[in-house]
Amino acid sequence: MIADRKSFTIVELIIVMGIIGLLVAITIPYLLRVRLNANEGAAKAAIRTIRTVVETYRANQNPPTYPPNLQALASANPPYIDNRLGSGTCQGYSYNYVLTNATQYNCTATPVTPGITGNNAYYVDETGVIRYTSSAGQPIE
Repeated sequence: MIADRKSFTIVELIIVMGIIGLLVAITIPYLLRVRLNANEGAAKAAIRTIRTVVETYRANQNPPTYPPNLQALASANPPYIDNRLGSGTCQGYSYNYVLTNATQYNCTATPVTPGITGNNAYYVDETGVIRYTSSAGQPIE
């Protein structure tokens, strides 16, 4: 008898696969947006950390001077920052620290792939004010 069979028909399998495909299509953009937001949060935290440790490094030098680069902060004993941040790239952002002179520096955090790893670029200098630029290129304070 046909009614006693314990298997799925091809139509039932196609419907289940269609539902799974729909769920995946809805979920993936959400997960990508969550990752982008996490990268931006990590970049803001890293810029704050760099601002703090650069000032701490300066306070511990005689005469007071800012560090020459991020690697100097990562290779100090004990280190001021971890090696991932000291390498200049961390969690989808690229960090560029420039020592202008003994009393001036600037550090920028820019997305490695704009629109995918982050939308905003962040900036800090010796004033300690963190600034960012939106994906539209408009500076926001």
